[in-house]
Amino acid sequence: MTLEDDDLNGTDRAIVEELERGRVTPQFLAGELDISRPYASERLKRLLEHEHVERLAPGLYELSQDPREGDPDD
Repeated sequence: MTLEDDDLNGTDRAIVEELERGRVTPQFLAGELDISRPYASERLKRLLEHEHVERLAPGLYELSQDPREGDPDD
């Protein structure tokens, strides 16, 4: 089940914006968004579980489906 825009918090939206620019690591997000690295990892894990990001390598993530755009099957 994918997430919808209403399911995202402010940090999730900021992470998706960074992912639109390219691949990210939790450490990069922590620095860019002024959040802790564990919190960045937690939010990425949630997006991964809902198939919005893909893990390319340990600690490296890429956007696969933007949750702000809604369900493509609607």
